[in-house]
Amino acid sequence: MSLVNVVNMVVLDNPTNFNNQFQFEISFECLQELSDDLEWKVVYVGSAEDPSKDQILEEVMVGPVPVGLNKFVLEADAPDPSGIVERDIIGVTVVLVTCSFKDQEFCRVGYYVNNEYRPAEGEEYDPEAGPPSPLDLNKISRQILADKPRVTRFNIDWGLNESVAEDSVNHQSAESLEYMTSGDTGPVQGDMDIDGNCNEDRLEQISYEHSDIKASTPSVLPPTTSCKTFSDEHTDNPFIIEDDEIMT
Repeated sequence: MSLVNVVNMVVLDNPTNFNNQFQFEISFECLQELSDDLEWKVVYVGSAEDPSKDQILEEVMVGPVPVGLNKFVLEADAPDPSGIVERDIIGVTVVLVTCSFKDQEFCRVGYYVNNEYRPAEGEEYDPEAGPPSPLDLNKISRQILADKPRVTRFNIDWGLNESVAEDSVNHQSAESLEYMTSGDTGPVQGDMDIDGNCNEDRLEQISYEHSDIKASTPSVLPPTTSCKTFSDEHTDNPFIIEDDEIMT
């Protein structure tokens, strides 16, 4: 039994410029008092072929978590373009939002991200030739396919028996993600043609090949992080997660 369930995630400020922050409004339900904080990460996949190009955009500890429905806005800086091969900046990639308890990841939400070059008015631009180099990031539009998140849950040890298995993280399975719907979110501006821009099977694989990401000690919420917390607030746009893939 999971003691924490993500019930809704809304992408804010979308579409936007490549340089702007990522913003996710996350609603989750806590069923029982937790013995530790929750760790949230935002990970940007910089290259489908090279996990070393992944960038952890934000990593925070949220807690203590009250029992009931909680909501907060998780903000993360844009990826550092110097860490991405220029040809990989334009096109379709993935951003991941993960949540862990005592170093055990139990929820992962993946979104497709499309970065498109938008030439200035009157600028001569040949789409087949691609954008000029070096790229002007102010002319790159970033759009998250917010209405088609892919949600995966993992069974972990919540310490209900006052013990946490040492190898619980290592036994998390890596299987195919399932499409999830996030309710009636309305049309997405400039809706991406996924079939025309990427190999969907490859993007499914990306989410799992890029799952063992380590970073420095995260900051703690509250008080000084990029998150804002709210409690006992209801949402009109719940995640539908009864059909998602549950890993053991």
